[in-house]
Amino acid sequence: MNATTGAVWGRAEQQDFRSRVRGTLLGAAVGDALGAPVDALDLDAIREEHGAEGVVDLASAYGRRGAVTHLTQLTLFSVDGLIRAQVRRDTGAWHPPTDLHRAYLRWAATQRDWGPDERRKDDGWLAREEWLYARRDPARSLLLGFGDEHMGTLDAPKNPGETGPEATARSAPFGLLVGWEPQLVVQLAVECAAQTHGHPTAHLSAGAYAVIVHGLARGESLDGAVQRSLALLAARPGHQPVSDALQHALGAVRQGMPTPARVAELAGDGTAEGVLAAAVYCALVGEDVRHGLCLAVNHDGPSGVTAALTGGLLGALHGETALPPGWLAELEGRPTLLELADDFAMEMTQGPALHGPAGSSPGWLARYPRA
Repeated sequence: MNATTGAVWGRAEQQDFRSRVRGTLLGAAVGDALGAPVDALDLDAIREEHGAEGVVDLASAYGRRGAVTHLTQLTLFSVDGLIRAQVRRDTGAWHPPTDLHRAYLRWAATQRDWGPDERRKDDGWLAREEWLYARRDPARSLLLGFGDEHMGTLDAPKNPGETGPEATARSAPFGLLVGWEPQLVVQLAVECAAQTHGHPTAHLSAGAYAVIVHGLARGESLDGAVQRSLALLAARPGHQPVSDALQHALGAVRQGMPTPARVAELAGDGTAEGVLAAAVYCALVGEDVRHGLCLAVNHDGPSGVTAALTGGLLGALHGETALPPGWLAELEGRPTLLELADDFAMEMTQGPALHGPAGSSPGWLARYPRA
């Protein structure tokens, strides 16, 4: 058997999957970039700065247009960790939360160090991307959660009172594990969220978001994917606030034209379940990707994370070609995002040809070391 066999996906399915992987990662990053300049502003301040319609195009943040925040940085390391978990599986060591934790510690190093450390041979390629060594206002919960080698677990989570949406925002990649059963996707996202966000509403929101993306990546409708997530949540203790928020989002769709006030009401005080509900609502009522993302940014709540979650949903639903090309053209880190998306799609569809019984690609193992 030569090293190029092993693909069990047809060509059309592989191309559709790759488009949805790219769409998810680019969509989340574009939402993050659109919201970053106004993240701390209420609607009046947004309109004062950007005109009566609010934000309708990329604006400058961190010294450039299209800049992304720590939300996108961590999402990239989620993807890196998932690929590394698949590669390490060959060794008989199979515990994805540990591989994700190691990936997140590599992100934490980017927040401390001046630049890549070439001596760390097990870093792989992503941690050597210099543009990621920029501090983009990471939440304190993230710096604390990944501040030492100790991994938070569901039994002993880091930051047990933390209800923020940051863990949810790095969880879209778990939904791209389309070969996994939905309940396993929820479990992995929940376990990895507990590494920084110990409150049940925060890690269950991460699980719900991941499994909604999972449904979309498998070709379901957004409404159907949300219904499935509600059914899976129902079995988990402490799910009620998250389930109620998602039901509230579905109900709001039938209440007439979308308004900034409705988005802000769903987002509430910016906790994970509120931001998730606001993002689901924006994705459901948006006429297209641009409209949905503008809805997610122009309100009194947290603009950046709401739009990042919305972009992940719309990208998974429609694929990369539905994203506004003018925004992609200016998006910080787009080459890295695309390279990582394509690597992920290749690993998931053709992993055995890259590392398996028939032999391994040395180039692949240099990019994603088993160490």
